[in-house]
Amino acid sequence: MSSRRVSVVAILVTTGALGGCGGSAHRAAPGAAASGSATTPAGTATGSGAGGAGALSADARSAATGDIPDNQVFLTFAARSAGFSIKYPEGWTRSGAARTVTFRDKNNLVRVLVRPGAAPSAASVSTQLAALKRASPTLTFTTPHAVTLRAGSAVRARYMTLTAPNPVTGRRVKLVVDRYELAHGGRVAVVDLGTPVGVDNVDAYRMMIESFRWR
Repeated sequence: MSSRRVSVVAILVTTGALGGCGGSAHRAAPGAAASGSATTPAGTATGSGAGGAGALSADARSAATGDIPDNQVFLTFAARSAGFSIKYPEGWTRSGAARTVTFRDKNNLVRVLVRPGAAPSAASVSTQLAALKRASPTLTFTTPHAVTLRAGSAVRARYMTLTAPNPVTGRRVKLVVDRYELAHGGRVAVVDLGTPVGVDNVDAYRMMIESFRWR
């Protein structure tokens, strides 16, 4: 074989090897993306309920935040088109439209959904949560019961959801959510206040639900 032919063959073999390496790197990217999407983004609603009030879900990739401090400053959010207002912690991220708004600080989540409907009952809320459990098997809930808020009569229940394992650490986050449903003038508000297990936001969340007003 002449020296010219040897050079051409060497170039072709080298080029083919480099092309093979590039192809392997390109194929690895979809696998990495799939692993990253294995957990549910914070605040995402799972399952379905009446009026779209799905269950809140935590994010296994986010560390649980600490308790809301006693000196926390609260702001008032007023949704004129939906006809309600509620206080929320300053610094939390707000997202969503007027009739479905979410406030969050990592895995601390508060969502308000307003829809047309009749006054809820313990039985109707139990039916909704049972439907959510069928869609999300890790969900568990307590028996709903009637309570009285400053905004009027309401139904309260507590449900718990568990995230899928974190693709890297295997860690799962359990979110505990207090759900309140109350009605006024043909509208129903579903208020979910969620916090990870081990984080104590009882006083702050009580103040928030008591700050809810129909407008």
